[in-house]
Amino acid sequence: MPRFFIDLHDGSQPIRDEVGFDLPDLPAARVKVTRIMSAIARDMLPDVERQDYVACVRDGVGKIVYRARLSLAAEAVD
Repeated sequence: MPRFFIDLHDGSQPIRDEVGFDLPDLPAARVKVTRIMSAIARDMLPDVERQDYVACVRDGVGKIVYRARLSLAAEAVD
């Protein structure tokens, strides 16, 4: 089973995945990164008004094969 690595970046500090996930194929890696980004939106974004997260999926040789971006821009309206 192929191994995929999901690196995260929040605009200030990258987090490189050194362990990875054994997943059957790229569509399964896409589902995994979508779930991770959904958890970030649920758990981390409520405390900020502006934030961007980028997740890059690397294959076993280190090539980026998929990228996901999550952005929040919130502001008070009078």
